[in-house]
Amino acid sequence: MTRIVSGFAGSLTLQVPKSGTRPTSDRVREAIFSALEARDAVHGARVLDLYAGSGALGLEAASRGASAVVLVERNPAAAGVCRRNAASVAASARAAKVAVPTIDVRATTVQSYLGGAAGPFDVVFLDPPYDVGDAELLAVLTALVPLLPAGAEVCVERSTRTPAPTVPAGLQLARHKAYGETAIYWLAPA
Repeated sequence: MTRIVSGFAGSLTLQVPKSGTRPTSDRVREAIFSALEARDAVHGARVLDLYAGSGALGLEAASRGASAVVLVERNPAAAGVCRRNAASVAASARAAKVAVPTIDVRATTVQSYLGGAAGPFDVVFLDPPYDVGDAELLAVLTALVPLLPAGAEVCVERSTRTPAPTVPAGLQLARHKAYGETAIYWLAPA
């Protein structure tokens, strides 16, 4: 079961695509958001969730005060799940009588979206399938660089069995940490 951990939609159960995705565990999401909130990076942020799957990372940000979230998911069934989850989060905001964040779901490839994205994005989540190779991930990170303002946070989730992502010019590795089989790499504009 995947759920929103905290914020106005805390405990809301999210739908998960039947196949083709690997949802980030509650434990890892809580660690990610604890780090972001310690830096006051979520409230009012413009968030981009690439390889969104169920949209859990972006929607967690929305629940915790992000002003705008874009969920990018190429699989049509998973994009439909993102839309339903986004509607549930928006309904939770209305029920809590808080401002409803803008949540946009894009059913397209990450590369296609980034080719026309306007930005800027304060927080970016990349949780690609573990079989996405380093060359593809490097191309995505390179395309992100012009969309990031100073102080942006980029969170890359990978398997601990794969090497650290190659960091392009314009970004730098700020820190990384492993949580069981999951490795989180924090990148920042250089």
